[in-house]
Amino acid sequence: MANTFRLQVVTPEGELLNEDVAELLAPGFRGEFGVLPGHARYVTALGVGELRYKDTNGASHSLAVARGFAEVAQDHVTILAQTAEIAEQIDVARAEAAVRRAEQIIAEPDDESDIGRATQALERSMARLRVAKARGVKAPRATIQTTETAIPGEARQD
Repeated sequence: MANTFRLQVVTPEGELLNEDVAELLAPGFRGEFGVLPGHARYVTALGVGELRYKDTNGASHSLAVARGFAEVAQDHVTILAQTAEIAEQIDVARAEAAVRRAEQIIAEPDDESDIGRATQALERSMARLRVAKARGVKAPRATIQTTETAIPGEARQD
């Protein structure tokens, strides 16, 4: 029996990951599930959260995934996700903005608000932030643009 299995992660945009791994933890619809080489076959629905895996060198990696399906076999796992992002590629500022937008829609709905959609967006964005922050990904520092103008009646001192 091999010590690895093939992990393939596919989204509607295409294949995100296809490599041999030693272990996998993924967010199932009803809780987290783990896979090791030689696992029994099954298919399950994915939830929203962090997909963690160890590569063949033992290094840990993470992806934020949301909804879809996982097919587990003895020598491979195929993840078909609605969305998936590698931790280091998550745009933290964008995810934080999405959280604020969703929270505002939920807190102050109007006649055209889709609370269910906002709740799903909030759940996905919070998962993205948890994954990014757990892996040390930070939002880029905002650059502050300033201009210097003299105060009327005062001499400028350099």
